[in-house]
Amino acid sequence: MMNVLVFDIETVPDVASGRQLYGDPLEMAQLSDEDVARVMSHYRYQETEGQSEFLRLHLQRVVAISIVLRSGDQFKVWSLGEAESSEPELIHRFFEGLQKYKPTLVSWNGTAFDLPVLHYRSLLHGVSAPLYWTTENTSDGHFRWNNYLNRYHERHIDLMDMLANYQARAYVSLEQMAILLGLPGKMGMSGHKVWDTYLEKGLQGIEEIRHYCETDVLNTYLIYLRFELIRGHLTPETYAQECQRVKTALQAENKPHLNEFLQLWTQRQHTIKPS
Repeated sequence: MMNVLVFDIETVPDVASGRQLYGDPLEMAQLSDEDVARVMSHYRYQETEGQSEFLRLHLQRVVAISIVLRSGDQFKVWSLGEAESSEPELIHRFFEGLQKYKPTLVSWNGTAFDLPVLHYRSLLHGVSAPLYWTTENTSDGHFRWNNYLNRYHERHIDLMDMLANYQARAYVSLEQMAILLGLPGKMGMSGHKVWDTYLEKGLQGIEEIRHYCETDVLNTYLIYLRFELIRGHLTPETYAQECQRVKTALQAENKPHLNEFLQLWTQRQHTIKPS
């Protein structure tokens, strides 16, 4: 298997930008982060005529980036940096990994959310990523015909987008697809709870968010293996071997959230066996 890097990000409202964009800066400076986020959501609600409070992507601040890397005989799941790492550091580490491994990127909804957020935040912080932005032939490969930016190329595989045949009306959530395949799914956390967890628990909350993000990339990677099976890139035997590789790695890590993921996965495999 070639280098594969599955990724997922978690974000919170960029209240610093909210203070710049909404209301009088001096008045906004007196508000708490929670109140500024409420103001931002209110403006978004008005902008969408009551359809959504979900903030535009350039106003999402990255607090966690989690990775599954499958390279050579290696399988590893982790979150970049530390809980206290700055947003520029997390983004720099992400693109540094692409430069090093030149992997196939895999995501769930990465085309519509994760990558555009990283684009805007890279622009804000001046994070350079030459390989990622390459769209021409280079000594590293034919990026003109297969690059990270083209929706229909395979250097980035957005599983949600590809499985839906690029039709938004056919999209399915990671949670539902994971459960249907006998995987753990969200395990009590979801993206809707990230901001509250961040506000209530600070650095401890970021650790919980990082753990949640790691289980998301595990769900995504295991769906990716299933996808590789149905398109003939894995045989049933090699598919089983790759799943076992994940189980062995999680057992070796012996971390509570990964142990819980493994336990739920094992239990659901006994009750749900996709044909």
